[in-house]
Amino acid sequence: MSSATSDLTARARIRDAAIALFTERGIAGATVRDIAQAAGVSSGLLRHHFGSKEGLRDACDEWALARVAELQIRFTESQAIGPLTPDIMGLQQYLVRSLMDGSPRSLATFEETVRRGEQWLATTGVKTGDPRAFVAVLGAMKMGMFLMRDQLTAVLGEDVGAMPGYLRMLRASIEVFSQPLLTPEQTDQALEALDRH
Repeated sequence: MSSATSDLTARARIRDAAIALFTERGIAGATVRDIAQAAGVSSGLLRHHFGSKEGLRDACDEWALARVAELQIRFTESQAIGPLTPDIMGLQQYLVRSLMDGSPRSLATFEETVRRGEQWLATTGVKTGDPRAFVAVLGAMKMGMFLMRDQLTAVLGEDVGAMPGYLRMLRASIEVFSQPLLTPEQTDQALEALDRH
């Protein structure tokens, strides 16, 4: 094994350990030492690859967003949902936790998510008078399922962060998004009422 391959493997192990700990404890709650220990490397090697915890967090966000973008592109092209593997579930949970930490980086990540959503929206026949607001609110609504994991778990009687509760939650969300909840008349009335304000 070359040193380059060894470095890449160590880098990936550090990234994966960081994603797991950031998801579990939040960005502030995961220390460099804990991440290095979970990855089986020294703190010095972590700093060599990423510079700091913030640099590592940026790399994790970038990697997770790129992976989710790949999945979105695959879905857009094939219109088929692929297998829901534990790593995809983990990515979703990580991104939600990362987005909710309130840092400037989390805002930049959400803005990037919205920008990609706007690109997706432009390829669909969905009608909206405000594409940016449409995509941003849609993203916030989808994230809400993950933010309210404890409440959904309590009400449904099974952990929605793990199978089969996760599938139950996703099935319900697909059913919600697959049918209009307002009639065209109700929609027009509601929009007219908002326009009067």
